[in-house]
Amino acid sequence: MGFLKRIIKNSHREGAVATTKSGFDHLSEEQLEHHLSIGRYGSFKLTDAIRPSYNLDVVPSAGYRRDKYQDPDTGVEIPVLLAAESSERLMDLFVALLDPLGDEVDVVLETSHQQAGGVHRDMYRESMDLPVLKSTLYDFEDLLLNDGCTGVAILNPQIPLEVQFDEHKLLIMYGQKLNDFEHILKEHGLDRRNEIKFITEAEHIHSSTMEYAETFEELCYRMGTQH
Repeated sequence: MGFLKRIIKNSHREGAVATTKSGFDHLSEEQLEHHLSIGRYGSFKLTDAIRPSYNLDVVPSAGYRRDKYQDPDTGVEIPVLLAAESSERLMDLFVALLDPLGDEVDVVLETSHQQAGGVHRDMYRESMDLPVLKSTLYDFEDLLLNDGCTGVAILNPQIPLEVQFDEHKLLIMYGQKLNDFEHILKEHGLDRRNEIKFITEAEHIHSSTMEYAETFEELCYRMGTQH
């Protein structure tokens, strides 16, 4: 698929290209290509968007855990669910997790395409009917699953609840009441694992292409987003 863009990121500097020594620095081109070609760890299949560290500091696996996010502006702690799912079941789980948000939602499309240092650019769409949104997401399933520079957040500020499907292809749910999300995760066969580590918690590689950058712009057009 055309020119391949790869970004090595460090867990301690998420959102920026790592400038410290990388675990990938000593690899030959053949070793790197072999590592990137590995898409399955046990029963867990990765998307094409991301690969773990060469030393496998975190081995990708399915599951979820509870956590907390502290708002940097208000200091308020918000409960969070973080989940990882094998790629063949990931899209259906993401779409199912949108149901607790209600019939009308806001959408934020997130990209680090053509942005120096992996800095994000966000595009917004307010008041979108959930059935229309779901159909559009499935139309762009390949982009959402396999592009390491694309993410999407769906939210209902009236509740408030939010579901993120981020660049790492992790599912992140924010809100004071997360029971409905947890029920859906369990319905889809995910186990709660308090000790689970996610690919973001160690060095990792994002992959993208020029074609995906162009497809992202098509998605923005379909969504009717604004900067």
